[in-house]
Amino acid sequence: MKFRGFIFDLDGTVYRGEELIPGADAAIARLKNAGGRVVFLSNKPLQTREAYAEKLTRLGISTSPAEVVNSSFVMTRYLAKLAPGAVVFALGEAPFLEELARAGFTLSEDPERIRWVIAAFDRTFDYRKLNIAFQAIKRGAHFVATNPDRTCPVEGGEIPDCAAVIAALEAVTQKKVEVIVGKPSPVIMEVALEVLGIPAAECLLIGDRIETDIRMGKEAHMATALVLSGVSTAAMAAKSELQPDYILPSIAAIIRDSALFTYE
Repeated sequence: MKFRGFIFDLDGTVYRGEELIPGADAAIARLKNAGGRVVFLSNKPLQTREAYAEKLTRLGISTSPAEVVNSSFVMTRYLAKLAPGAVVFALGEAPFLEELARAGFTLSEDPERIRWVIAAFDRTFDYRKLNIAFQAIKRGAHFVATNPDRTCPVEGGEIPDCAAVIAALEAVTQKKVEVIVGKPSPVIMEVALEVLGIPAAECLLIGDRIETDIRMGKEAHMATALVLSGVSTAAMAAKSELQPDYILPSIAAIIRDSALFTYE
């Protein structure tokens, strides 16, 4: 087999919303049956690893939570090493807040107590949250974020993602976000490789975004495959300085291209 480990983006690569990319289930099953190790990677902090695993299994890809790495999981691990039990304020949705609480962090809306402000993909973002974060950062709280994505692909188009929350906080505080743990950060890649237990040189990263997926793979010295089932197009790839090793119409092409993706 050319590669032993496979890191799959989710949105736009394996599925769009509640719709599986045609052939994704068969392609991933073939890799696993051939002995390949698989991990699913997502910048979206809207669900827990368990919820992602349940969704993939429901869509026809049998998955355990241990095979999923998302930005909220990476953020809780990152903060647990730096500031275990810290008082935090997250501009995020309920599953992320619950994950932080389970990890032992104290959630607060008091700017005097908050030590870490976490920007995340938050469809409930409003002025009240913006002001709490603003006041906390003014008082010296650290400012970190789950992911840098401008938009999130959904059925019928795209919606604003975490970049909008980051930009709002940077604009009012005049402070730059200190760390973003999601793709293309090396922080999330380190976690994915740890979960796989396979060196980067023996892995293939498969995703639909040049600016996050392909960049992250290149910076980790890993082979990359761009699928054209999500955000980035062939025209965008042709103009980009970040050239993927492979360009595929979708991950279903893994089955068709046996020279690249199956055991010899």
